[in-house]
Amino acid sequence: MKTIEYGKQNSDIIMLLHGGGLSWWNFRAEAELLGERYHIVLPILDGHAESDADFVSIEKNAERIISFIDSEYDGSVLLIGGLSLGAQVLVKILKQRADICRYAIIESASVIPSRITHALIRPSFASSYGLIQKEWFAKIQFRYLRIREDLFEDYYRDTSHISKDNMISFLKANTAYEVKSCIQNTCAGVRIIVGGKEQKKMLRSAELLHEALPGSCLEIKDGMYHGDYSINHPKLYVEELLQMLAQ
Repeated sequence: MKTIEYGKQNSDIIMLLHGGGLSWWNFRAEAELLGERYHIVLPILDGHAESDADFVSIEKNAERIISFIDSEYDGSVLLIGGLSLGAQVLVKILKQRADICRYAIIESASVIPSRITHALIRPSFASSYGLIQKEWFAKIQFRYLRIREDLFEDYYRDTSHISKDNMISFLKANTAYEVKSCIQNTCAGVRIIVGGKEQKKMLRSAELLHEALPGSCLEIKDGMYHGDYSINHPKLYVEELLQMLAQ
């Protein structure tokens, strides 16, 4: 598994899992802010630009991250955070290993399948995938996603290097994901984050996760869209992460 790391000299490990179609730079600003105090590990999820494996499933990606933590960090880390697809991977990790981290931040994880969107992904990408290589189209998508402007070069470089098969695979997995069984046995203290301006499905997903994780904290970020919190407000993300660790 390929990772980008900050603060390797520090002993406490924080791992942050990026959103689908993005990459480690999703959390670069947070890593730079936290690197003086913590060892920050930013894995590149399967199927994304510069990853070392194609995307198979959310479950498989979770298994690979667990194996990585087992081999590199004796089976546990201080905190794992994840956005969107990365948050879905995190939920699966917490389900498979109750004691893998002391704290977790689940941001904008959909756990309600979107059957119509799921069915349309393959035919729509079969005809439009070539547009992803075009800078003008990337700028349209970038603005739609409301990502801060200084990340455009990273976004365009990496999205244009994701294969069609990988993009279809992780988008289909993202839109089909649901929590089918209880994950209440996790030992982690869990924050569940969702933007107040996200789709109703995302708000309901956050509520369902909160119900599935007794003792978790649900926070609705007023005025924020999908991914807004970690991508566009890294200082706030770090400030509140540190507050969580201090509790």
